[in-house]
Amino acid sequence: MGAVPSTPRHTSNPTETAEYLIGTFVGEKSFPLASDFWKKLLELPLTLRAPHRVRQACQLFAQNNRNTRHLAKILIHLSWCLQEANQISGAPSPVYMKAVNGVYISSVFLKHIIENSQSNKMEDLYLSLVEGEPVPKDFITDQSIENFVMHNVLTFLGSIDVSPTTFRLHQELLNFLLVAMSTQLLSGPSSGPKDVNPFIDAAMSPESLLVSLVVRRLLLNYIMRPRVPSSSAASYSIFSKESQPGVLQRVGSAAANFVLLPFNYLVSSNGGGSRNQLADCSLYVLLILIHYHKCVASDERIIDRSDDNATSNSVSKINTYFTVNPFSKALENARDVEFDRIDVERNAQNGPVVRIPFASLFDTLGMFLADETAVLFLYSLVQGNSDFLEYVLVRTDMDTLLMPILETLYNASRRTSNQIYMLLIILLILSQDSSFNSSIHKMILPGVPWYKEHLLHQTSLGSLMVIILIRTVQYNLSKLRDVYLHTTCLATLANMAPHVHRLSAYASQRLVNLFHMLSRKYNKLVELRDDKLQTRAMSTGDSLVEDVSAELQIYTDFLRIVLEILNAILTYALPQNPEVVYAIMHRQEVFQPFKNHPRFTELLENIYNVLEFFNSRMDAQRLDGEWSVEKVQLFIINNCRSWRGEGMKMFTQLHFSYEQESHPEEFFIPYVWQLVLSRCGFSFNASAINLFPVDLHASKQIDYEESNTNQNGELNEHRVELDP
Repeated sequence: MGAVPSTPRHTSNPTETAEYLIGTFVGEKSFPLASDFWKKLLELPLTLRAPHRVRQACQLFAQNNRNTRHLAKILIHLSWCLQEANQISGAPSPVYMKAVNGVYISSVFLKHIIENSQSNKMEDLYLSLVEGEPVPKDFITDQSIENFVMHNVLTFLGSIDVSPTTFRLHQELLNFLLVAMSTQLLSGPSSGPKDVNPFIDAAMSPESLLVSLVVRRLLLNYIMRPRVPSSSAASYSIFSKESQPGVLQRVGSAAANFVLLPFNYLVSSNGGGSRNQLADCSLYVLLILIHYHKCVASDERIIDRSDDNATSNSVSKINTYFTVNPFSKALENARDVEFDRIDVERNAQNGPVVRIPFASLFDTLGMFLADETAVLFLYSLVQGNSDFLEYVLVRTDMDTLLMPILETLYNASRRTSNQIYMLLIILLILSQDSSFNSSIHKMILPGVPWYKEHLLHQTSLGSLMVIILIRTVQYNLSKLRDVYLHTTCLATLANMAPHVHRLSAYASQRLVNLFHMLSRKYNKLVELRDDKLQTRAMSTGDSLVEDVSAELQIYTDFLRIVLEILNAILTYALPQNPEVVYAIMHRQEVFQPFKNHPRFTELLENIYNVLEFFNSRMDAQRLDGEWSVEKVQLFIINNCRSWRGEGMKMFTQLHFSYEQESHPEEFFIPYVWQLVLSRCGFSFNASAINLFPVDLHASKQIDYEESNTNQNGELNEHRVELDP
């Protein structure tokens, strides 16, 4: 029962012992849980240099795991190591090395089985012991192994602080979670009751206190960004300057690529120290956890009593619904550590409250918003956590967040469309607050060095935001042509309009030019529709004409929104915005073609009322010489003081708000995993991915190697990693 393989005879070489133990682990012979074999395997020194064929070992392991159940057994031993590690209060101990070995080995072979599974049912994992398997007396045989291991992984992460002693284990456990939750990549984008994700489902079941501890730890890792201790880096085999690779590491060993990444990443990253693997990994895990939605089916019985004389028939109806995500709830209920503790306890009706320093989180996000993952995280916070949103809105240094957001939108051509959408939605959410719209016009920027088209000197943050939103519309009109993006930009501008104060000359010109730009698109669509109807003698029911007519309606609505934006500024804040008046007067001809248009006449009345007020006074004023720009501007400023708004028609203020779609997981789960694959070095078998389309020949793929044999005789694997 407790048999253990003998180490190689006639040698005391530890590398041969390691090779032998790993070979035995993946072999045909099954060792019971109580065997001394597991102790010897987990006590392998990490500094050993025993070459091993990882890919071949993984294939052999997958073939034999059905009979040996060694994956289930090493996960059980990993759980026991973590339980023991939880009890030693962070003191240096061999138990940490055992746990690191356990999670390290588990991750390598678990990942291989997941990405090479023949189905998305996960039968190949064999997460159970063979019936009749001898087990220790204190082991509960009917417990779920995935629940057992996930509970212990989460308990360690949530309970034990990151320190020089525990750093390596924290990092490897985060890697393990990414590997274990990668079963999502095998399912389609629409969650269904038949999806099998044993480990992430197990993560959803812990008690609320543990969930809160884990969310707090992941957030603190992201905020505090702990560094890898130099002693750990030096002792880890991957840092060896020798040519001999360590156990489970060979040049062509793609199966071990991700597990070995953390320390390799820190050495080779081009981020120059700005990136932090523990912080990044913590954020990836948190995003995967909070955006997961488990779909379950319920069998509802309906009794058919249509025939009173006959026996009632029972009809089965399958309904599907999504279970509550405790990690999402924990993030939604997170509170600031500075928040009054009594109020927190009084409002903590949904369980333990995650308490984190909002100030530090705000500053950290401001530093890393150039990273797309941070953008998604900020969206998750302002959309889901009302307390954090309120905190952001009352900060006086709003430029900490807005400047990197606006700079990223300025460089939209070098960003993904998803990142642009997230940033625009964040701005829309912020613009729903009137105090935000007022405060951004009070903050004056001495300069905006990254804006190249025009010198922006002493420009308000609000004016810059207007400029960038209009520029994004222009970019979308010429490149993306996405209606949703147009709508979001214009909705944000509409929310801002009643609160505009001293809009800059350049921003005012851009606003009027926006109407002109959209009107040109509108006129082209009118010409196209009329041309199709006349020259080709098509009926109005023709599909092409209907498509043009539908697009024409969309641009009609866009033009109306821009006119309502101008109306709101002129109605509520004309005296404070002489530059807007000047821009309208300077380009008043762009409104003329729409003056008698039935869809625009009403909205143009106020604009022409303003034009008449200022034009008439300008005509009546005797002036020596020509009207210069400076004289016109001074004239407008002087006459704004006498403006009383007579004859202005009051329209209901437009107010747009963001509402998340009914099935957000269909967007966010694929999006999160695309970020993980593209940013943290998580290579995965591309042909196994069903969560989102993967083009094996796309130019965006990197780290692509043809199958060949390298100098060491290792078989290189055909791998794909996504690059944004």
